Amino acid sequence: MAVDPPYLPPYLRIAAALRRRIASGELAPGDRVPSTRRITQEWGVAMATATKALTALNQEGLVRAVPGVGTVVAEPDRSRGRGAAPGEGLSRGRVVRAAIALADAEGLGALSMRRVATEFGTSTMALYRHVPNKAELVRLMSEEVFSGGPSGPEPAGWRPRLTREVRWLWSQYERHPWLARAMAGLTRPMASPHAMSYTERTLGTLRGLGLTPYGMIHVHLALLGYAQGVAMAVELESQARQDTGMTAEEWMAANESRLDPVQLGGAFPVLTSLFGDGEFDLELGTLFEFGLERMLDGIASLIERSS
Repeated sequence: MAVDPPYLPPYLRIAAALRRRIASGELAPGDRVPSTRRITQEWGVAMATATKALTALNQEGLVRAVPGVGTVVAEPDRSRGRGAAPGEGLSRGRVVRAAIALADAEGLGALSMRRVATEFGTSTMALYRHVPNKAELVRLMSEEVFSGGPSGPEPAGWRPRLTREVRWLWSQYERHPWLARAMAGLTRPMASPHAMSYTERTLGTLRGLGLTPYGMIHVHLALLGYAQGVAMAVELESQARQDTGMTAEEWMAANESRLDPVQLGGAFPVLTSLFGDGEFDLELGTLFEFGLERMLDGIASLIERSS
């Protein structure tokens, strides 16, 4: 069994350990490798060290980021640089799309200019010619996501139109769990024309309904804040799935023996009675729809009073 030299930096020791798991077949192509957070827990290192370990494996072509899954073992024939010289063919658009794929797979915490550079087999300095820093990269990523909009003909009536817009926003949060945190600054919005287009569409839906400018902007921000709040749970669930390797249902089943005594102990009779009437699944999409309908009911009441 190979033993690492004692002078190896921690991140190289971790990379070597994961490399051995891949070489032995313990981690096969397509298998998820430990996330950065799992590495920090398993090896007792800082997040930066965990990131450097995965970056080293990525540079060797042993792992790759898969949106919605995490970092997985790459196929054996995956070549570094994707058949191009380091930095060749780079553009702002390619950098932004690679960053989105990485954040989709591993979360915003794993995103760095260096990490994106490894996806192209190039240096961090090569990226700076296209994107000046991480903050600007995140802004461009958000802009890319908001460049689209709802498809199909526009429905009649303010409520169906507003519902369509907010549901479209929710769909982006579901596809990109990092987006809610990136856009969470309600009082310090980014100068993002595409994101502002969503705001313009929403405010256009509320125009002519008798609401004051104050009322219009607060309705928009209340809906935006509501969608972002529930979407934060999407990001937490995505991270928890990477950290534990379990779905929410699998986690509940694994912790059932700890939850049952609390539930059946008699200290929470109302909560216990709700679950005793029958099983139901708490699904974030269903929760979002329930809350959205209640908020729209309140907006309807506000419009009625304003008229």
